[in-house]
Amino acid sequence: MSFFNKIKQFFGIGTITVKVEAPSTFKTEDGLIKGSVNLTAKSDQILEYVEIELKEDWTEGRGDDKTEKTFSIGKVKLPGFEMKSGETKSLPFELAFSYAKSSNEDLAGKGGVLGGLGKMAQFATNEKSSFSIVATADVKGATFDPNDILEIKRIK
Repeated sequence: MSFFNKIKQFFGIGTITVKVEAPSTFKTEDGLIKGSVNLTAKSDQILEYVEIELKEDWTEGRGDDKTEKTFSIGKVKLPGFEMKSGETKSLPFELAFSYAKSSNEDLAGKGGVLGGLGKMAQFATNEKSSFSIVATADVKGATFDPNDILEIKRIK
């Protein structure tokens, strides 16, 4: 391997492309998302593993009082393998997750007067969540592993 190729490998350039395919919506009650990760090798590579993770980006507040947190609510790790240059693989996955409602969201789901109070509290605190599936291929010898992020929406 030439010096230039070693540098590219170190930075994860020209290794593998990663593409996540999954439904654009999910229900928290289901507890499972099915999809696939499509990998294309740009050169001969050894994958240590492929990790698929469901993340929730939660925000509350406005301006200087804004709080942001990221939660990993589900993760699956698939075993590694070798890929040859130009080879394509599709890896199906089932991602089990556990979603925890915020206290305002739990109150809003009760309905009636309490539900109204919960919805008002969510609005007043500007509480919001966004979700994404992140697939990362751990390539041997690469410091920056290739990944793909798929934004998905929660439906009630």
